[in-house]
Amino acid sequence: MTSFAGTGVLLRFSLRRDRLMIPVWVGVNALMVLSMPNTLKNLYGTPADRADLIHQVATNASFRALIGPVFDTSIGALTAWRVGVYAGLLTAAMSLVIVVRHTRDEEESGRQELVASGAVGRRASLTAALLAAGVANAALALLVAAGLAGQGAVGALAFGLGLAAVGMVFATMAAIVAQLTESARLARGLTAGVLGAAFVLRAAGDAATDDGSSALTWLSPLGWLENLRPYAGERWWVLPLFAAAVALQAGVAYELAGRRDVGMSFLPTRPGPASGRLGSAGALAWRLQRGSVLGWSIAFFVVGVVYGGLTDGVTDLVGKNENARKIFERMGGQRGLTDAFLASMVGMMGLVAALYIVSSVLRLYGEETSGRAEPVLANAVGRLRWACGHLAVAFGGAVLIMLLTGLGFVIGYGKAAGPILGACLVQVAAVWVIGGVAVLLYGVVPRAATAAWGVAGAVLLIGWVGPALDAPRVVLDLSPFGHLPKLPGGGMEWGPVALLTVLTVVLVGAGLAGLRRRDMTT
Repeated sequence: MTSFAGTGVLLRFSLRRDRLMIPVWVGVNALMVLSMPNTLKNLYGTPADRADLIHQVATNASFRALIGPVFDTSIGALTAWRVGVYAGLLTAAMSLVIVVRHTRDEEESGRQELVASGAVGRRASLTAALLAAGVANAALALLVAAGLAGQGAVGALAFGLGLAAVGMVFATMAAIVAQLTESARLARGLTAGVLGAAFVLRAAGDAATDDGSSALTWLSPLGWLENLRPYAGERWWVLPLFAAAVALQAGVAYELAGRRDVGMSFLPTRPGPASGRLGSAGALAWRLQRGSVLGWSIAFFVVGVVYGGLTDGVTDLVGKNENARKIFERMGGQRGLTDAFLASMVGMMGLVAALYIVSSVLRLYGEETSGRAEPVLANAVGRLRWACGHLAVAFGGAVLIMLLTGLGFVIGYGKAAGPILGACLVQVAAVWVIGGVAVLLYGVVPRAATAAWGVAGAVLLIGWVGPALDAPRVVLDLSPFGHLPKLPGGGMEWGPVALLTVLTVVLVGAGLAGLRRRDMTT
């Protein structure tokens, strides 16, 4: 039997398990990219408008750090500039989630041991995971290339291939980390940390130069994507850099996979006893999730400082472009451009916070399916007490990260402390609703618990793309964030906040009731 025996069967099984997750990731990312050309045509319809934009970006290091440099005035080039970095981030996140899910997650749950007992090669699972990531990235590349072909087929192909290449770099990186760590959560965290470092390196490099030539930019795969330069004299020689990185990392992952036993790792878990008090379910939940809360908190605080620092320059960037002004006002309200920008950025941070709360709530599902919840519940700890410990971290953590976001905005902007902090805390009501949906799915239909990611992704898409496309009010109202008052600048409305809070209580109560009545996963 070869070390790759059974790969085809495992690939089909992986794609079947991800038949909802992969289309959601790919669809959200593709729609974000494909919606941008029409938006940019409305915003910058004349060559003069586009030339002025390029000048503003070239002279504003902060915006280059966030989005990257612009290389050409065509709509295709502006599309690659506006969404390239963030589409690359989403593609990388999708790829690392897929690979860790089908490697370390399977080993941690014990399912991989059962699979390995059959006629399956020792490298078949890793190969199937990488192929599943490859299928997802190929689908995204095809959608992007086909959708942007109207702006130029060559540039569309370059952009689609670039996104897929970024995804595969992080897929193979996740494959290495999955061999090194014994915990799937740690594997995801470490790979996400590398992704964050890649973003920081690219941002620092782009802030220093306006043409992507900084050495720091070239240290990041996201910098390779922008230096591929779709629609701006494509640099096809950048693609071999991606191919070399993928081949090298895949080779390391395969070598490591062949040298360890199933369930083991090269970085073993630190032995106990655990430090500190673990006398309650809440204390255990905090210990399990404190690293995640700390990471999200630091990231939100830093982003708040950066966005706050950009606020004074937003008027110069938008200039006299009424269409851009209208988009900010649709996202953030009608009270002046500065307030509208602050409100739109605060709202965007709230949308991202929904991803945190889904991740934190679904830790319950991970603890249950991995078998770690069983010894806890075997003692004098009821299901509701165990669940409430994790939910306290999830819902309280959402308050903490939004509060730190507000503090970051205040430090970066240097004024309007009260209104900005209030605007950030108002977002918590909508974030809690998404968390309530996750609790309901986990408690009532645990096999569909991961669909909460789809809900969070849909809400993120509505909040991000909807205002740019001038979506109908009925579409925007599908998101709980669409019912919040636009702060700062607008008037405070307690009614919608109270209703969203009550809805959260109902969703969480129904989810806990379902958890109490159903059988635990075995």
